[in-house]
Amino acid sequence: MLSRLKGALPGVATHAVEAIIEEVPSYASAREYLVGNIETAVQVALGTFLSIAARSDDPSTPLGPALVASYDLGRGEARSGRSMDALLSAYRIGARVSWRGLSEEAVRAGMSAEALARFAELVFAYIDELSAASVSGHADQLASAERLQQRTLERLALDLLRGTTEDVVTRRAERAGWELPRTVTVLLVPDAETHHVRSLVEGRTLVLSEDVPGVEAPEDVVALVVPGLTPTTRRRLVRQLEGHDAVVGPTVPWRQAAASHTRALRGRLARGGEHTAYDTDAHLAEIVLAADPQALADLRARALAPLDDLTPAAREKLEETLRLWLLLRGRREPVAEALFVHPQTVRYRVGQLRELFGDALDDPRAVADLLVALGVADLPTPAPVLGRT
Repeated sequence: MLSRLKGALPGVATHAVEAIIEEVPSYASAREYLVGNIETAVQVALGTFLSIAARSDDPSTPLGPALVASYDLGRGEARSGRSMDALLSAYRIGARVSWRGLSEEAVRAGMSAEALARFAELVFAYIDELSAASVSGHADQLASAERLQQRTLERLALDLLRGTTEDVVTRRAERAGWELPRTVTVLLVPDAETHHVRSLVEGRTLVLSEDVPGVEAPEDVVALVVPGLTPTTRRRLVRQLEGHDAVVGPTVPWRQAAASHTRALRGRLARGGEHTAYDTDAHLAEIVLAADPQALADLRARALAPLDDLTPAAREKLEETLRLWLLLRGRREPVAEALFVHPQTVRYRVGQLRELFGDALDDPRAVADLLVALGVADLPTPAPVLGRT
């Protein structure tokens, strides 16, 4: 009987392949592939099954090769772009047609009803094992392809942040299937904030979670390269990030992505220990002042040297008065309002400052140094008042 069933295999395999082509749309355009490859695979699988069925009580019967072949079939189908649904449909159709052909031959050979029922159980159990192996291969191939795609996108993000040459970036973007946008905006966020921030930006946003340029290894910082923000969508994003630990670099042409990243890095330094949304476009002066901390310290020491002999409390009052007096162009009433003191108090303090600084307060270069040394903080906006101390 076994020889008769094996003799029927070529015809059964041919019928199975024809049924798959007819009933599974995604295989309709793959006739040559199916006839040239799958038909042979079906014959091998069924031949292996018949060998197993003939020795069903022998645990040493080798099923491994058939499972490996099915696993590889699943991987190949994933590489070809066909879904697992199509392959499972092919298995169901192949099992149905194969069982019909083999059972007819078995009946002609005189197989008993009891043996035929057992034969059916073996057929479909065998197909289940093969289809499970193919599912595993298909899933593994997709996961492997996804990891490769993710690595390519991460490498593209790294190239953009490093300012790699345009040709290299263009080629890598083509390989990744990532259309280069007109503009990009770099965001720096802690890893814990990544999921939330990604929900606010376009799905094509590149994410670099390791080896972010300019970030020390112990720091858990992720860089996001957001494509195509308009002024309106940028403002909305900054509002949505309020209360979240994020630094937003400038929106620049994609070729200048490294500049946006550098600005965002400097923004992280300028904001100090504050952990909320920080739009670098709104804090340019702070970023400039924080660019060279040692130079700023030297400038402060030199420009504010006349205050060195004062007590800390007196120095703090005069520094703040001097800063506001310079920023508000010497208008006594607005300075007093900002300091919550009487205008006469401002007049007295400015008198002290003139004694300490002398003609420097009328020297534009010295005034510029003082403004930088004193920094730029948020100011109240009182109504303009004419007059000068």
